[in-house]
This record gives sequence, C-alpha cells and structure tokens, in this order.
Amino acid sequence: MATKQSDDKILDTELLGRDVSFNYSGTWLGYSLLSLRIVMAWVFLQAGLEKWSEGGWGDPVVWSSRGFLENAVPGSNPLHGLFMWFADFAAVVDPLVVTGQVLIGIALLFGVLVRFAALMGGIQMLFFWTAAWQDGLMAGLPVEHGYVVDSTFVYLLLLFGLGAWGAGRVVGLDSIIEEIGIVQNNRWLRYLLG
Repeated sequence: MATKQSDDKILDTELLGRDVSFNYSGTWLGYSLLSLRIVMAWVFLQAGLEKWSEGGWGDPVVWSSRGFLENAVPGSNPLHGLFMWFADFAAVVDPLVVTGQVLIGIALLFGVLVRFAALMGGIQMLFFWTAAWQDGLMAGLPVEHGYVVDSTFVYLLLLFGLGAWGAGRVVGLDSIIEEIGIVQNNRWLRYLLG
C-alpha cells in the first residue's frame, strides 16, 4: 500500500452496495478534469464549427442531419422509425445540432454551466450512439466496430464524469458564478454549474 502524500485525498463512497474507499491526488485529479474538459470542448466545437462552415443547415448540398439519418442509420436499428421521423424535421434538428455543439463546446472550454452542458452533450451522444446500432438488444447492440461501445458511448461516459465531478469549478467560470448572490440564494442553480 502506498503511503499517503500531502496532496492525497480519500474518497469514501458506496458503489453497487459495497463501501469503497481509496486515495487520490487532488492535483492530478484537477489536471485530468481540466484536460478532459478541454478535449471534450474541442470535440464539440470542432464538430459544430465544421457543420456550420459547410453551410450550416437548410441547403441540401451542405451538411444536413437528413442525409445522416436517411443513409447512416441501418434499417435493422430498432429505433430506425424514430430517426426517420427526425429526418422529416431536419429544418429543426439541423440548427439544434449545430448550435448545440458549438454552445456545449464553448461552455466546456470556459467551464461555465458545465453540468448543464454535459447533460445536453450526453443527450446528443445518446442519440448518436443509438443511431449507430446495427441491430437490436438480442443481437448484442452491435455498432460499426464491435458491440455496444463506440466513441459516442465513450464521450457520453466522459461527459457524465465531467458533470459528476463538477469540472467547471477547475479553472472555470462556474467557481466564480457559484459565489454570486442569486446562486447562493437559489441552491438548485448549482445543479447547472460545476
């Protein structure tokens, strides 16, 4: 067992009905949260700005969710009908995707409203992940390069971690915003920050 260093913290929690306790370095946790937050900000900003620079939405020659939804979602996907319905509303879906990705990226980059941004990004990744299913549960939810796990699923879990740890408080604006009177008087607002 490693000796406790001056920067070590102890996390005591319960996972799956078992008590769990372990030491961690506050310094390295801070660096890892900041790094993961910036990397996820880059992923979202790049995706949103790329779509926007291709003309945004509405022009069938440039990026549109309709092309993805109609051509990339396999017919054997158990949610195929839902995604075809989304394709009928591409005029609404396109700006939501592009604007959402850019705003999520900016929020993560500056550490502002990180929990809300992580939730919105997680919902988007959940949709992208379910769109990648090539078959149903009985087939093991196959995705293009394996079963169940693809990059969007990993992003979903990373966003969950960033929100759970309150990564916006690590060199982010959320730590400043939490000190404002309206947040202090309305504690529920802290669920959007962090």
